[in-house]
Formats: sequence, C-alpha cells, structure tokens
Amino acid sequence: MKLKPGDKYNKEFSISNEDIRSFSKVTGDNNPIHLDKTFARNSGFKEPIAHGLLTGSIFSRILGNEFPGQGTIYLKQELNFCSVVYPNEKLIAEIVVLESNNKGKYRLETIIRSKDKKDNIKITGEAVILYNRNN
Repeated sequence: MKLKPGDKYNKEFSISNEDIRSFSKVTGDNNPIHLDKTFARNSGFKEPIAHGLLTGSIFSRILGNEFPGQGTIYLKQELNFCSVVYPNEKLIAEIVVLESNNKGKYRLETIIRSKDKKDNIKITGEAVILYNRNN
C-alpha cells in the first residue's frame, strides 16, 4: 500500500469494562477512577473511565494490522487527552496522512472522537511511522 498526504482511515470501536480491567491488570494501573463506581462518581464522573493510554492504543492496532498494515514500525506517538472515555462508548479513530518521504517515513494525524457527537474529541495527536512495503 502506497500512502500519500490526505489519505484517511477510520475505525469504529469501543472499550469494554473487561478491557479496562485487563489493562489495569497488565499495567498495574489500578487507579480507582478506572475501577470503582463510587470513587468515579465522587470524582465527578458518572462511572469509571477508560485509561487514556488504553484508548490511544487503538492506533497501534490500526497501524500494525490495517492501515497501512503489517510491517509498520511505530517511531513516535503524541497523545493529547481532551475528554474522558466511558466503557462501551461508541468511538471513531481517524488517521490522516500529513507528510511522507521517499524512504517510507510518514507523519500522521491521529484523532479519537465520539461516534454520536462528532464534535466531542477524546484524543488528538500525531504519529510517525516507517512503512516500506510496496504492496
């Protein structure tokens, strides 16, 4: 797959309570804001919220498997956390190619937003990848 500036890719996804529990177990991040309903409510949220890095990890899944796909090397990812993500919330991850060079290096815009409220941005950022496959 050849990428060029302006190319876009979107993926719908959500994060389950089980995903949050598994991420907590794997990372050791057991902050009760992610796991305890009472703590989350007392902190101003309607329920426990997803970890920001768990939410942002969708980009690794997309880049390594779908767009551009296998063979992608992740060089850099910047994430700006703009709004919380609740379990089972319908989300859209969007990747836009901003720049490319003839050596397979690409700069990408990365965004996660609510599916139902398009103006509700959850995460913004940029990624840099290396992808040299010419399939």
